Amino acid sequence: MASNSTLLTRSLIIAGLAGTVVLFVAWTGDRLPKAHAYHSEKELAMYRGGLDLPIEDNEYFTGSGRCQGCHGLDDVPPVLANHTADGVDVNPVDMWRSSMMANSAKDPFWRAKVSHEVAVNPAHQSALEDKCTSCHAPIGRYDKFLSGDGPYSMAEMIQDPLAMDGVSCLACHMQSPDSIGLNFSGHLIFDTTNVIYGPYNAANLFGAPMESFVGFAPHYGAHINDAGLCAGCHTLVTETADLNGNATGDHFVEQATYHEWLNSVFNPAVDPEGGVSCQGCHMPRIYDPMVISALYDFLAADEYRRTPYGKHELVGGNTFMLNLLKNNNAALLLSASSVQFDSTIARTTRMLQNRTLLLETSVAERTLDSAFIDVKLTNLAGHKFPSGYPARRAFVELVVENAQGDTIFRSGGWDDAYEVIGHDADWEPHHDVIREEGQAQIYEMVMADVNGNKTTVLERAKESLKDNRLAPLGFTTSHPSIDTMLVVGIPATDVDFNRYAGGGEGSGTDDVHYHVALNGYTGALTIRSNVWYQSAPPLWMEEMFAVSTPEIESFRAMYAAEDGSPVLIRSHEIVDLSTGIDDLEELGVRIFPNPVREGQLRIDGLDERITSVQVFDVRGALIAERAPSASSTWQLRLPEGSGTYVVVIRTATQRFVERVVAF
Repeated sequence: MASNSTLLTRSLIIAGLAGTVVLFVAWTGDRLPKAHAYHSEKELAMYRGGLDLPIEDNEYFTGSGRCQGCHGLDDVPPVLANHTADGVDVNPVDMWRSSMMANSAKDPFWRAKVSHEVAVNPAHQSALEDKCTSCHAPIGRYDKFLSGDGPYSMAEMIQDPLAMDGVSCLACHMQSPDSIGLNFSGHLIFDTTNVIYGPYNAANLFGAPMESFVGFAPHYGAHINDAGLCAGCHTLVTETADLNGNATGDHFVEQATYHEWLNSVFNPAVDPEGGVSCQGCHMPRIYDPMVISALYDFLAADEYRRTPYGKHELVGGNTFMLNLLKNNNAALLLSASSVQFDSTIARTTRMLQNRTLLLETSVAERTLDSAFIDVKLTNLAGHKFPSGYPARRAFVELVVENAQGDTIFRSGGWDDAYEVIGHDADWEPHHDVIREEGQAQIYEMVMADVNGNKTTVLERAKESLKDNRLAPLGFTTSHPSIDTMLVVGIPATDVDFNRYAGGGEGSGTDDVHYHVALNGYTGALTIRSNVWYQSAPPLWMEEMFAVSTPEIESFRAMYAAEDGSPVLIRSHEIVDLSTGIDDLEELGVRIFPNPVREGQLRIDGLDERITSVQVFDVRGALIAERAPSASSTWQLRLPEGSGTYVVVIRTATQRFVERVVAF
């Protein structure tokens, strides 16, 4: 705990910095050269909080502006701290400040939702606000909690600069290694002995500047790279109230992102060699030896450089809210610039599009009447997808067009109101087989109250009506904590949800089967599957927007002005040429081997009746064509790598099609 004398010392240091441009640092160690002989005006502005990050202290914590002086932007040569070997600025403060974590207390959707919960159960206001601020404004809430001064309110938060700092530096770096990964629902344990934990286990930690300017000593903490550091807020269990506000004794898991990770191969306890913590994905590593603190040239020596370095990108999938924050920057009093928000939005989009899903589309069978199309989704995330706050959803769109480009079938598109076309009035069930355009596959959690009716009021949630979100690789229903991450609403007939071909659990996949009526059409089909993502869909807002509070009205205006278009995560297009229904063997032609394992394909039995032989890839691109020949055999080498190909053999009156798979 910071003493009064320590707080006074900090204040005097800041005042001194504000009053001078020249600062000499003279620690006595002979091997430590002096710092730069001066601080630039920009650096002094950082110390003074001139870049809109707080430099205040409360009893236990300090603001991110105090960390910015050394760990923020550095443009003072000759040594540029927080830059990669090729000169790219990766300073943690500027990466963090435009993230949802930095803006968690200013998030207008969160504020509106808290006010909605309070409006529904006003007698619970104190407990609701204290619980919600424990994760969204931890530095303010926990300062009051640790001081024994009772519950923390939203009104206090708004007046508290450190609370408004969101999930700032010390919200993570002051967490104690004690009981890491064992506390949830906003229960965080902080080390209040004026230490800051970091990931570097070095005998030559240089702590004098941090101790002098900030009042905290840097210590090594292995737990900083442990996924358990995220557990306190990313598994959240709420208490259930009935429609009259009475506690029922039930509990509901609002999110269990941490436990989903535990129940996956990303958990090193499951896969010691391939395991990846939350930080490994959301704070991608740089392996350049880094100078991590500005102003002290000697830190450029090899012995002081640090590796690996975790970029404080801290992105998930919420591009919608990031755009809303950017577009309401001044009104929300945010510290990040539009350029910084654009960078975080771009990183978030890359996360969604490159590290979330694999998508594969294939035609299982085709007759004169129907095309049987399979869309396979594979979850690449180390938790369910979507995960986190239960408003989030993903949905599949399948579009089938004829050779003229006319749409034959479309399932799962979205309309001008950004709602999924064909969505049932209340909630859409999980589908294994889709036969009608009015059916759509939506991956989501749907909450139910004590009467079994859909609700978006978290305190009323008792159970899930549906939770068909894609499981991570390795996820099993035998996990000891499965009660925190149930799969709900999957019909027994869906034998391929999170299952391998042999029936074992843990594939992290789902196959959606489409039966598309062709009504006698025998031409080529263009088949396109898309997966879309929404973090704040319209149906989720309806119950909240039926209530009016100042916070809801503020968010309602921002929400209405924002582009609510879903984000395209993955798209896959194939051209199906399998229009022939005759038996190739009756023609006496043999295509082998199939599957192709060495890249060499052979076709035998070709005679004068054969007018052409062509090979296409699944997109319809011509790969090879047989030249006129008297030989009855044609050999060709397929492109390297695995793939699916279509061999089309024509006679004067018939067309034959054979699929070939290469490994």
